[in-house]
Amino acid sequence: MKTFPCLTLVLLGLAAPLALSAVETAKASARTEVIFEKPETFTDVKDGDFGTDKGRDGILDEIRSFIVDRAEKALPAGQKLVVTFADIDLAGDYEPWRGPQFSDVRIVKSIYAPRFKFSFKVTDATGKTVKEGAEDIRDLAFDMRLTLDRQDPLRFEKDILKDWISSTLRAQKG
Repeated sequence: MKTFPCLTLVLLGLAAPLALSAVETAKASARTEVIFEKPETFTDVKDGDFGTDKGRDGILDEIRSFIVDRAEKALPAGQKLVVTFADIDLAGDYEPWRGPQFSDVRIVKSIYAPRFKFSFKVTDATGKTVKEGAEDIRDLAFDMRLTLDRQDPLRFEKDILKDWISSTLRAQKG
């Protein structure tokens, strides 16, 4: 294998800012914490009919990143949000009776509505609770939503969570 020292330096030069931005993101997200309690028992967070831990963790990481990103923009200065998920049921489901060629195809129909069960707590800079509660959100009309990114497999879930963040945290700014 032939190596190119100049290319290695260029790649290292590109990687350093990315590593720093990851550290900055971790620091910024200290205001929002997302916890998944016993994710292996969640109703439906899988990447196929016989879901894998890696697939489940990837889906949960994407949900976590989405919530952190949206909440950081919506939280008033000095406040912190902690969201603890007890259960998640993604939109759609796997239908094994369709045959083995469909074992990794999530079929999205109105009968498979997404659902989120979680508790949340918003605290101020002193640690005093500003708002807290428990949610059991199911959107039975999820498939009627107009979503911008039709290629995102979690578009329905993200849209529901975006609405919740907006309505819950916007009230805090009031």
